Amino acid sequence: MKTLRLVLGDQLNSKHSWFKTTNDDILYCLFEMRQETDYVKHHIQKVIGFFAAMRAFSEALQKAGHNVVYYKINASENTQSLTDNLNQLLDKNKIERFEYILPDEYRLDNQLKTFCETLKIPFESVSAEHFYTERQDLANFFKGKKQYLMENFYRDMRKKHDILMVGDQPEGGKWNYDKSNRNKWNGDDDIPHYKWFKNDVSEILKDIKNLDIETFGNFETQTFTYPITRSQALEQLKYFCEALLIHFGTYQDAMHTDETYLFHSRLSFAMNLKLISPKDVVKTVMNYYRKHGDDIDISQVEGFIRQIIGWREYMRGMYWAFMPDYKSLNELDNTNKLADFFWTGNTKMNCLKHAITNSLDNGYAHHIQRLMITGNYALLTQTHPDEVDDWYLGIYVDAIEWVQLTNTRGMSQYADGGKIATKPYVSSGSYINKMSNYCSNCHYNHKKKTEDDACPFNSLYWNFLDEKREQLGTNYRMGMMYSVLDKMDKTQVQMIKERAQHIIANQNEY
Repeated sequence: MKTLRLVLGDQLNSKHSWFKTTNDDILYCLFEMRQETDYVKHHIQKVIGFFAAMRAFSEALQKAGHNVVYYKINASENTQSLTDNLNQLLDKNKIERFEYILPDEYRLDNQLKTFCETLKIPFESVSAEHFYTERQDLANFFKGKKQYLMENFYRDMRKKHDILMVGDQPEGGKWNYDKSNRNKWNGDDDIPHYKWFKNDVSEILKDIKNLDIETFGNFETQTFTYPITRSQALEQLKYFCEALLIHFGTYQDAMHTDETYLFHSRLSFAMNLKLISPKDVVKTVMNYYRKHGDDIDISQVEGFIRQIIGWREYMRGMYWAFMPDYKSLNELDNTNKLADFFWTGNTKMNCLKHAITNSLDNGYAHHIQRLMITGNYALLTQTHPDEVDDWYLGIYVDAIEWVQLTNTRGMSQYADGGKIATKPYVSSGSYINKMSNYCSNCHYNHKKKTEDDACPFNSLYWNFLDEKREQLGTNYRMGMMYSVLDKMDKTQVQMIKERAQHIIANQNEY
């Protein structure tokens, strides 16, 4: 073997140019490692999912005629360190050249750069060939501008790639149908049975338990239900188009106690491991829409496309524009610990109990549950963003730092001071009641502020505004709410603050 090529666990792109032809002089390597299972505490389903997809990908490469070395987590030769494993293979196979696909995490990118500096053989890094954009495209697009508005980037992406465009104008006359994407789901439109896959992962589960890898979350069966191969991902995408797209946009922000996924695609895990590309997804959705446009409103399609070519690409671009400093930003100076119930779901607040239990059971929550339930509460209780980051990175099967960090520290926790969001995404109980049925069977009353049975979100919301006036008081998007706060009776404000501070000090009682 003359060339060693590294494939990381989130680089399972069978359509990459590397794999177009076979070559006996090339050796591919993939590693399951404690380095990756232990740097943060992960959900059991996340570890299982990664290993299952990696093993399936390795087998597919070998069947296609490629030379592959695969280290399972319990392999005797596995050092559990990326660089030590690489050095071992370089020596053993007398490798003359090293190549790797550019990682999407700064941590791994830095590790591989440092490793290559030690090599005495030629080395090269290549594109992941997955995203619409390259790492620095977004930074270049916003160069010289004061604000990095996603909407501006999104419109440019639409034009550049001719998606939902008629000439240089947006199809349908609007760039954004977000106002049509904020409906509560009350069972009016039926949700078909979800698309499940029965991937047998009993061996992986046994390996994890035998090595005492510390995880959290629940896994009651021996089957992993998310797609772990490209063919499964394509099948999931087809199902989304045929069964869910018709109502996706309408209910994409809705939450309901009886439904885990509503009309969401369940494709994020497969996409973030690169089993399927955003171009695959957009092309398939657009083709389906062109054939069935009489039945599907453009607002459903635009709402989905915006998540893929707008938000997903934007978040990656912001990550590479501001790392590594971004990871330590804490512009609101929040210092509190994350409530213990984030690890158990044991809380009397029904919205949090449901969103957290869902996450523990499925390694999943959709974007509004993450932003306006768990994230909202963490911010209102002024939790340190490091604590929130670790929880989000660990609990979701689709969480990889390039997309998790910017969504959590930026969009959810406003720790970047407004680089991503123009205002903090905080709310009282009224928003939660508007978008869900969580409040109807809750221990607390979403209309009350200071009574013993008052929704904690209400006092926490006004207390947060008062506590963070120095940082947020001049934010033009917060002006109306500060005006309302300033008109409140001072005695009532004091009662609100006292209740909020009691909640923060005794979170696990609520």
